[in-house]
Amino acid sequence: MGGVGIGPTGPGGNGTTAQGGGSFRVQCPTTTPLHPTAISNSAPGTPLTEAAEPAYTGPAVTPETVGGQSLSYTLNGGTVKCQEISGGDGYSTMADGNQIFMFSFGPLSGMDLIKNGQAGTLFAADFNNYYNEPNQPAVAAAPNDTPDPTYDPKRANSLNGGIADPGTIMEIGVLNGNIPAPLMAFDEDDEFFLTLSNVGMIMRPDLFEEHTVHFHGYPNASSYYDGVPDATWAINIGGSATYYYVAPDAGTYFWHCHITPPEHLQMGMVGQLYVRPRQNREPAGTNLYNAVAGSATSGTFGSLPGPGMQSDLRTACPGTGTTPAAGYTYGASGSIDILCSAPIPLADTGAVQVAGAKYAYDDGDGSTRYDIDVPIQIHGFDPNFHFVGMTFNPEGFADMKDKYFLLNGRSYPDTISAPSTNPGYAGLTPNAPAQDPTSNAIGTEDSDGLTRYSQPLPTLITLHSSPANGPSRALLRIADLDVTEYQTLASLGIPMTVVGFNAKLLRDQAGNNLFIKTNSITLGGGESLDAILDATGVPPGTYFLYTPNLDHLSNDAENFGGLMTEVVVVN
Repeated sequence: MGGVGIGPTGPGGNGTTAQGGGSFRVQCPTTTPLHPTAISNSAPGTPLTEAAEPAYTGPAVTPETVGGQSLSYTLNGGTVKCQEISGGDGYSTMADGNQIFMFSFGPLSGMDLIKNGQAGTLFAADFNNYYNEPNQPAVAAAPNDTPDPTYDPKRANSLNGGIADPGTIMEIGVLNGNIPAPLMAFDEDDEFFLTLSNVGMIMRPDLFEEHTVHFHGYPNASSYYDGVPDATWAINIGGSATYYYVAPDAGTYFWHCHITPPEHLQMGMVGQLYVRPRQNREPAGTNLYNAVAGSATSGTFGSLPGPGMQSDLRTACPGTGTTPAAGYTYGASGSIDILCSAPIPLADTGAVQVAGAKYAYDDGDGSTRYDIDVPIQIHGFDPNFHFVGMTFNPEGFADMKDKYFLLNGRSYPDTISAPSTNPGYAGLTPNAPAQDPTSNAIGTEDSDGLTRYSQPLPTLITLHSSPANGPSRALLRIADLDVTEYQTLASLGIPMTVVGFNAKLLRDQAGNNLFIKTNSITLGGGESLDAILDATGVPPGTYFLYTPNLDHLSNDAENFGGLMTEVVVVN
């Protein structure tokens, strides 16, 4: 894979302030054979958004010469995206005030985005606009600002760019752990380069822990990048490696370290990941059904006959004895692969793409449309296991018993952590310790005396009863990474519509949607689902998303809180 990485001597290097040496290496090519056209950013201080993603207009077979060899690629749009994380340790604060030690991943790119509750995944142009700030971004505001020794005042400031300098990686990466781990989000057909640097655990210098990244349930093409140490490599302290993925199927996934999974998951090395569908990138006015059902190799995209997702071998859903180019029908004429990427709906509903619309899947009928993403990671902490893990070898896995039940690393009431600007909470004083009033991130004072924002993601959901006034449909991207318990979430007053389970659209082989309208969902560790919460016509007020398992509505010995958040409906 060609392209340019960032580093002390490369085009993205830190100039005269860079420190050489070390085993850290960061890779983020601007172009590849699958994405030969670079996407630039004319305003490098502001990261590109989804709007910069190339449109999807059907597959295009493109010949190229690489290394003197003639090759052909099926191109479907998308681009190159990158992210950088550290593997180490850190602290978080539970809702009862107890500080918890963690093994954890932390952000080394997209740091301002992550602090503000967004994914840290960047277009290559933004990632390679390397980090350059006078103060460390993960550290709380004045008077705790910590100068960055590699800051270059001659260059423009950059809050989100990747970090290539070994000294800066250590300065920022040590004790920079987040719970949940840095959020990742990219688009179907993207190429994703993820660099993990193992900075070691300052609180446990006796441990020589390796780390990996495993995308759980993700249809990865190569075990080499799967992060399971039995089948591939792991990263030692002081080293880094770049994982490579092609984004195949839309849906909600999650990721974790696969070294001694019960221990590292319990200790906090868990994060969320979601893939946005091609359907988001279709030009406005495109017939959604035709874009999915199209199976021709030529013609007009969005019309039949014409090219579409059935023209691409990767996403086609052919029946027995048929080929994507020849088309297919459901039912008796062929057995359809229920795990295929783009199942055609039963009929053309006439739905067309609206500029800016979002969908959970390539549904072809608009049935998974929503307004805002709400990633929710269910997890639990056993404080005894974490205390023992900070001081000496951990207790036996069979003795784990969670006493903190977490949504995005927080228990209620810290799950809401609303600033006064929230329309549902005018005048509310931030309720969490060391909470940043702008971003809602919660900070914890670490063993070096610095406060770092280790819990950046609240779970407060604000929706509008009238779609004309603002977002009314939230896609709850729920993943359960609990090690010891099944978990149930219930919604009082606003039913949930489950549209996907384990990153698969709920649709049968005949094209019927099998969506589930319910007031509660139950997940075990290692499962995910997509549920739409629609507040259209719902009376304004405060509603609750909570667990009916009453023993999980507590914060350790504090008989209050636990696995709960609020949904605020305004006009």
